[in-house]
Amino acid sequence: MTIGLHAVPTLGKTKSRGLPCPGPDFVYGAVTTVQDGGVSEAISSWNTPSLSSSNSARYRKAERDFVALNREGVKSGLVTAKELQQYRATHDIRRPIASKDAHRSAPARIPQDLTFGVSTRPSTPISELMEYKYAQRWLEEQHAKDRALLACQHKKAQLGRIQDTRTTLLRKSRPLEEAPSTWKLPRFQQIGPALDTFRDAEARKRAMAAHYSDSAARRGLLGQGTYTVD
Repeated sequence: MTIGLHAVPTLGKTKSRGLPCPGPDFVYGAVTTVQDGGVSEAISSWNTPSLSSSNSARYRKAERDFVALNREGVKSGLVTAKELQQYRATHDIRRPIASKDAHRSAPARIPQDLTFGVSTRPSTPISELMEYKYAQRWLEEQHAKDRALLACQHKKAQLGRIQDTRTTLLRKSRPLEEAPSTWKLPRFQQIGPALDTFRDAEARKRAMAAHYSDSAARRGLLGQGTYTVD
């Protein structure tokens, strides 16, 4: 008997909330409908599946394979729906029965000395942490990577560089400009200079050689200008 939400409590007692307990003869739990004989029957005899029940799939009637029927009908030259229906009525192709044990693979053999579970991670050496060895090892690895990268870039630059030859060097060098000869009247071309400021011919030769070697680095047609910086 349940107590309604609007039930009035007994005078002088607290209001009861919930259901009353059943009697002493009440049995809790779900009713078992399987009659297996209990422990005594399991010990005395063991029920095994019969041969007829295990081979029931072998003697089960196979289903018709309509895909194979339509394919064979098209091969025979039948293309309309009526012709294919007549072909299926006069021919029969069954699908193979797949056994339940066909897809069941054999259990894998486990080695006897196999230990299950996750291996324990080795403990971190505290001495290497205190001596800052991990950071030093990382810095050494970075330096080694940088050196390998620079060596690779240098090797690529050497492979892609074209060696200079004598012709390329001559093209890059600046040719010396020839000093133009001073213009003279035809009647004065065969006449020598009236003034010679050099002491002797040897001093004149040394001065002209020094001027010639120094004019290569100066500006101007005569090589007497300012020095070239570039």
